[in-house]
Amino acid sequence: MNTLALELNTTLAVNVVVTDDSLIVDLSDGRTISAPIEWFPRLVHATIAQRNNWRLIGRGHGIHWEDIDEDISVEGLLLGKKSHETQSSLERWLNGRDGIWHG
Repeated sequence: MNTLALELNTTLAVNVVVTDDSLIVDLSDGRTISAPIEWFPRLVHATIAQRNNWRLIGRGHGIHWEDIDEDISVEGLLLGKKSHETQSSLERWLNGRDGIWHG
């Protein structure tokens, strides 16, 4: 197992903050990492209350936002991966939030 694989398997999230610009995650090894919120469209469209309603999943391997049905892994953040949600999926989700079809 190489060092990166070991790091990805043992580094866990311990705290999360979402600002208007960034997703900021404190890690178990003392680092803090951040990613532009634009990488995660559901977080962009979430309210402050929804952004703050997160929980750690997999003992800290990931973060889940129940209100917006979003999951982000620590591994993905460490690798610099953006959301892979398609535009059509995002539009369906947005339409379902307000009950009005915008397509």
